Amino acid sequence: MRIGIDAMGGDFAPLECVKGIVAEAKAENNEFQFFVFGEKLALDPFKEELNLPNITVLYTGESIGMAEHATKAVASKKDSSINVGMHYLATGQIDAFCSAGNTGAMMVSALYNVKTIEGVERPALPSVLPQRSGTIGVLLDVGANSDVKPETLAKFSVLGSEFAKAVYNIENPRVGLVNIGEEEEKGNLLTKAAYPLLKAQKGINFIGNVEGRHLFMDGVDVAVCDGFTGNVIVKTCEGFFYNLLKRGVDDEFLNLFNFEHYGGTPILGIKKPVIIGHGISKEKTFRNMFKLAKNVVDSKLIQKIEESFSASTSS
Repeated sequence: MRIGIDAMGGDFAPLECVKGIVAEAKAENNEFQFFVFGEKLALDPFKEELNLPNITVLYTGESIGMAEHATKAVASKKDSSINVGMHYLATGQIDAFCSAGNTGAMMVSALYNVKTIEGVERPALPSVLPQRSGTIGVLLDVGANSDVKPETLAKFSVLGSEFAKAVYNIENPRVGLVNIGEEEEKGNLLTKAAYPLLKAQKGINFIGNVEGRHLFMDGVDVAVCDGFTGNVIVKTCEGFFYNLLKRGVDDEFLNLFNFEHYGGTPILGIKKPVIIGHGISKEKTFRNMFKLAKNVVDSKLIQKIEESFSASTSS
């Protein structure tokens, strides 16, 4: 499997990224052929480590920083590691593209180079929802779209359902709308308008509104919300997790909140597999990022999303 990786992405780039690539490339039964995109000056110190038969280094003229304006950077830096990697993905030269870099730039470049699946206007970023039983659920959107229309939330339910089925093997996932109450009439203008659309959405198992307290209690498999709400939920969980870690709490359920285990998250709704990792990713996270990319490809997630949207538009 051909995995493209933006070696310039992340707070610890390129060192931790290179460590992850090399460790995975040397692993027993390795199935990856790595295509590493990055600036020559940054990657040359690792020339010896990267000199392996299943690693191809492709030098780019520039990179996009973590704090740069996404749209401006993607438009002006055509030879950046993100843009070049996306071009390789769009043209079929790699099977998936990964980065722990600028999330906005990854999103914009994916939209510009790879395009969205027909029927998807707004791609979404999902996040895992650890469940009390030890299983995993899905929350989306967690930051790609701060403001959305009710119709977009209905489409997120399809994206999330297919992701839960393909990657986490959840049969007939229960879809809930994140709200301030369980009753149908509860919520703001967005959730009130979205509720009947989710109720009528074909191909999903909608169970109604879910409150924040339900998200980790095995009551919902796919929780749908706008990106503003989702991002607040994820960042709150992240802060709570690190506070407990610093207090010396060691708990099996708590450990499910460690982002390193998951590697990253795919942009759902794009025509090819694009994986975004946490900006503070290190070697272990990168290795799991590559495994997630493989899972997305092997599970045929993209094709299943395409089929699902094709069925909903033709019916």
